[in-house]
Amino acid sequence: MGLRWMFVTFCLAVLVAGCHRPLKDSARAVDVIVEGDTTFPEDIAGRWQADQHGWEFVFAPDGQLLSAVISLGRVRVVPGQTTTVPTKSAGQAVFTPGRWTVHYLPDANELTVKIAMDHVQVEMGGSTIEGSSTDVFAGPIDPAQGTWQTLWTTFTKYTGHTPERPSFDLSTDPTYGETKPLTFRKVADQ
Repeated sequence: MGLRWMFVTFCLAVLVAGCHRPLKDSARAVDVIVEGDTTFPEDIAGRWQADQHGWEFVFAPDGQLLSAVISLGRVRVVPGQTTTVPTKSAGQAVFTPGRWTVHYLPDANELTVKIAMDHVQVEMGGSTIEGSSTDVFAGPIDPAQGTWQTLWTTFTKYTGHTPERPSFDLSTDPTYGETKPLTFRKVADQ
């Protein structure tokens, strides 16, 4: 357990401070970082689906994230664009992404992806969930086998609203978040 937290802390520190070089200009909605003097491996490009919780990422050959299906609502979100979808209860759900980061460490075949959602609001009947979140996926990737073993750490700042309870906290611990293992597999485009 201690090694897992050290690994997640290291990945978060690299994403925040880092010793890296960006591959694309900072005006893009996704920062792609590759350690050393290499480029992003083209064999990672494509669609990667998690074995649970609905997550999916689509990578371009240069490492840009083209889209992500997030676990809340299983909604496809495109970086830099607000997505609005109807809910089953005749409400709507709004998802506004923040900056996303893709970080690749070639010496260890480690891939880290950070998905920041600046604003999320989901209406369900007379209830609403709103707030923001940051999800970090970090672990070894094996493009030849089509697997990416990750630790998924989620940091949510959600507030719930119901007719009975006008406001209640649904957030994770702001320091540690909530961590669980997730395996992604590369799948053919649909």
